[in-house]
Amino acid sequence: MTWRSSLEVLDVETGQIRVVLKTPILIEAPNWHPDGWFLVNGEGRLWRVDDTGLHAIDTGSTERCNNDHGILPGGGIVFSAHDGTGAGVHVLDHTGLRQLPLPRPSWWHGASRTHLTYACARGGDRIVRVAVSDLSGQKERVLTDGTAHHDGPDFSACGQFIWFNSDATGHAQIWRMRMDGTEAAPVFRDANVNWFPHPSPCGGHVVYLAYPPGTLGHPRDMEVSLWIMRTDGGGRRKLLDLFGGQGTLNVPCWSSDGRALAFMRYQAPDD
Repeated sequence: MTWRSSLEVLDVETGQIRVVLKTPILIEAPNWHPDGWFLVNGEGRLWRVDDTGLHAIDTGSTERCNNDHGILPGGGIVFSAHDGTGAGVHVLDHTGLRQLPLPRPSWWHGASRTHLTYACARGGDRIVRVAVSDLSGQKERVLTDGTAHHDGPDFSACGQFIWFNSDATGHAQIWRMRMDGTEAAPVFRDANVNWFPHPSPCGGHVVYLAYPPGTLGHPRDMEVSLWIMRTDGGGRRKLLDLFGGQGTLNVPCWSSDGRALAFMRYQAPDD
C-alpha cells in the first residue's frame, strides 16, 4: 500500500476532484482554513496541510486529539481531545492554548460567530445529545433529549439553525432545528444511514455522508457516498461514491466561497 489517506477537494459545480495530499498515515476530518490550508488529525495530533506537505501543530501537553476539530470565525482552532475523564474542548488561538469549562465528554462539531455546537453525554447515561454554548464555554444548553442518538451538529450559514443527524425515526437521518432546540425534524427520509450534514457558507446547500442501509454507527473503511441537497431538502443528488466513512466528512469542510469541499478518501490497511 503506497498510501492510506488521500485528502481531496471536490468542485461541487463541475465535479472535478483535486488531490491535495496522499500519506501512508491515517489522517481524518479536513477543515478548510480561509487562508487556504487544511486542518486534519492523525496519530493523536493535529496537523496542518499546505502546499509543502503535512506539518504537526503544537498543542502542548494536550494529546489524543480526535476528529472533532475546526476553525473559529476569528481564525483560531477549536478541537476535542481525550484524557482519563472523557473528551474536552480546547481552543488554540493568538492568546495561546486553553481548555473550555464545558462538562465532559464533549465532542465539538460547529461554530457560529456567537456559539459553539457539539455532541455530548450528560448524567452518566452515555446517550449522545446535541448542545450549544457561548464561545467561552460557560453557558451550556442541551437541546435534545430522549433515548435517540443525536450527533454531528453544524450551524447554518445564518447561525439560526443547527443541522445534525438523529436515529429517532429508526436509523440516522439528516435533521434540522432552531438554535433553541425547537422545530426539530428530519429534512427528508430515505433508506441510507446519513451522517454529518454541513451547510455551505453561502447558505444554499448541505453536503452529507451516506452509508449503506443497515449500517450501525459511522464505521471507517467501507463503501460510502457524498450527497448534496438544497437547504429545503430538495434537489438531492449524489456527488460521488468512495471508500471511506469515519474520517471522511466529520466536521465543517467547505471552502469559504462555498464552491468546493474537502474530504478524505482511504485505502484499506494492509492485512
